[in-house]
Amino acid sequence: WDVGALKRLSEECRARGLKFHLDGARVWNAWVKRGEWGNPNAMANYGGMFDSMSLCLSKGLGCPVGSVLVGSKTFIADAHRSRKVMGGGMRQAGVLAAAALYALDHHVVRLEQDHRHASMLEQALKSHPDVAQVDSVDTNIVIFSLPEATSAKVVDSFAELGIACFAFGPNKVRLVTHLDMVTTDVEEACHRISRWRA
Repeated sequence: WDVGALKRLSEECRARGLKFHLDGARVWNAWVKRGEWGNPNAMANYGGMFDSMSLCLSKGLGCPVGSVLVGSKTFIADAHRSRKVMGGGMRQAGVLAAAALYALDHHVVRLEQDHRHASMLEQALKSHPDVAQVDSVDTNIVIFSLPEATSAKVVDSFAELGIACFAFGPNKVRLVTHLDMVTTDVEEACHRISRWRA
């Protein structure tokens, strides 16, 4: 999302007394793409637009599970109480916290590699004769359109090539690059895509 659009939405929500929450499954990617990761002012300004944020530690960062809930002290206290009331406590969570700390120290900056890998896939798909359109790739998500409603068929045929993807509507397919891919994997995927026919 464009930061200006988010600011306008935030202002509209506050003017109407509504809470504004960010489901930040891929917010790390956005911060890295914008060059804001590690800049406390930029990140605070971004966070200041929302009443609460959920920052996923597994998507992109490679943690086994988990998210960080961010909000005011009152909001976090209420969330903590709600979690306890619903039996959401977890013992020995330090192992998961250690994974999160490691990921924040080592995996955020490497998201640029995921973005480069997505750009490689974008180029392979743009040059493919059976692909109608490839949406602009900003981070690690590649969405391409087909001339007909055949996305389920493409998912199956890509699976046969060893490429996991997701039907994103009747004629759109989504690919996502991630931590467990290396450049040679993506090069091989691009090669296989070039030989694929819808």
